Amino acid sequence: MVPLQYAFFLTFFAGMAMPAGAIIAHFLHIKPVWLEKEILHGITAFGGGALMSAVALVLVPQGISGFSSLQATSVFVSGGVSFMLLDYYLAKSGSSVSQLIAMLSDFIPESLALGASVATGSRDALLITLLIVMQNIPEGFNAFRELRDTRAYPVKTVLILFFLLALTGPIAGMIAYIWLSEYHNVISGIMLFSAGGILYIVFQDIAPQAVLEKHWGPPLGAVLGFSLGLVGYMSIA
Repeated sequence: MVPLQYAFFLTFFAGMAMPAGAIIAHFLHIKPVWLEKEILHGITAFGGGALMSAVALVLVPQGISGFSSLQATSVFVSGGVSFMLLDYYLAKSGSSVSQLIAMLSDFIPESLALGASVATGSRDALLITLLIVMQNIPEGFNAFRELRDTRAYPVKTVLILFFLLALTGPIAGMIAYIWLSEYHNVISGIMLFSAGGILYIVFQDIAPQAVLEKHWGPPLGAVLGFSLGLVGYMSIA
């Protein structure tokens, strides 16, 4: 397969994991209700753990290369501050899309990195793709539930939105492959900026939603989610 087509295929495949997670969330119904609540909170924690693994194992390690400690810290903190301001604006407007923003915040920079890795002939592209897929399924699940529970949009509209958002991956991958593969610092800066934003969202919005009173199992989902990222990272390393 031609490398350009290969980069498109990998990023498209990774992106389709988001609507796949949304479809699972739409059709998943578990009885009794108490068990469903515990499992759903566990999946929320799992998604948070997967995001943390993206920050700790992918975005920050690859993002800091080429920067001094002061530069890397400045970009990372600016990402957190920017997402805080965005969160404030969304709260004022009454919107509830924190999980959706978190999902795109790691998918787009990872797709940039994936497109660049194919362009430079890296052998790790397929494993990076599988790691993104493992993150996107629980993140798509949680983001879909968050949008559905607002009852602001019909389910069909939300599912179509997820399929459209999945295309941001191939777009980002093609941009990186064609234009940014030679500008490593640009991709690194985007990854660091996104990492700061994701860390803010995890502790501001996702972690509190994972808590379920008098239940101790759901937070373990965060450990499992991070462990999944760890397996992918060690497979790539």
